[in-house]
Amino acid sequence: MEDSSIYRYAPKGDFSDNSFFAKQYSGLNRLRFWFKIWRGYAATTRKLSRTLRLKKCYYGPFKGEFGHFLAHNLPFIYYLHSKGVKIYYCGMELHKPFLVDENGKSIIEKYYPLRDFFGEVIANANETIPPADVVKEIDKFLEITKQDPYTPFWNIGDNFYYWFIQRNWLLKGPYMKTYNLEKAYGNGKEKAAVIFPRKKGAAFTENNGGPWDYMDIARSISPYFDKVYITGHPSLSDELKPERNIEVCLSKDNRVILEACAKSQLLITQHSGVNNLGEYTNNQVLIIYNGKPPIGSLQNTLRFRPYIGTKHELDYAFTREEIVEYAKNFTFKPN
Repeated sequence: MEDSSIYRYAPKGDFSDNSFFAKQYSGLNRLRFWFKIWRGYAATTRKLSRTLRLKKCYYGPFKGEFGHFLAHNLPFIYYLHSKGVKIYYCGMELHKPFLVDENGKSIIEKYYPLRDFFGEVIANANETIPPADVVKEIDKFLEITKQDPYTPFWNIGDNFYYWFIQRNWLLKGPYMKTYNLEKAYGNGKEKAAVIFPRKKGAAFTENNGGPWDYMDIARSISPYFDKVYITGHPSLSDELKPERNIEVCLSKDNRVILEACAKSQLLITQHSGVNNLGEYTNNQVLIIYNGKPPIGSLQNTLRFRPYIGTKHELDYAFTREEIVEYAKNFTFKPN
């Protein structure tokens, strides 16, 4: 892992990259693993060439974690769109507001939507096993791709390909682009902060830290902002009520979430994929970790983040007092 001040709160050790996973093999099995990786990279590079030549492709099915969507899928979809590729996409319908350009126009040629099922199952990378009715919709999409074998298919439903090939291959070239969704959903910045009151998972995890009293955080920072927005998907967020200059806008409609972020200067979240959202809506991001560093898997967040965008570095707070002090001294750096 790189020795840099940006990694100061990350665990000492390796990234969870292909070199890390190769260590579980030895001898001929390790050679086979690396050959499979090399062959996958080569095939993916050829597929990109065909995609750019034909100017169309199928992409999906995406059925996983929000952070994976923001870090490993949306930047590549933006890249393909910027090259004039018509994209036939299968993925979560709730992500549709992200799949627009900076004018708010859809970048998808044809959408094969999957309903919101995150109140029913736990998301896991892009390996989530959806309910039976959603699986049927995915199967319909896969059948369509089989009936059109000449159009390139970016099959991120293949778990080995997605995890070991595509996510890492994207870092090998200029294959990621970020549209500024502040332009699509905002009308200028307010002196505002947006908080994501995450409730997913156990009481304490190495990756996320311990739970927070989010209403207490909102109240504590509210004197330093004109508005504090509390937003996120209801199934993943604590239920809170508005008061004074604190506005609660939990919603299954990501337009509501994007609008709250687009007009805010600061985004506050536990260590999760939500941190990537700041690069799309031009927010400085404060990671709040209720516990002592290191923050689990932070090195992997930081490994991919520069390819998503470099508008702002991540900031960190580990106690309520540090959060308040950060808010008190906060100055937005326009980008």
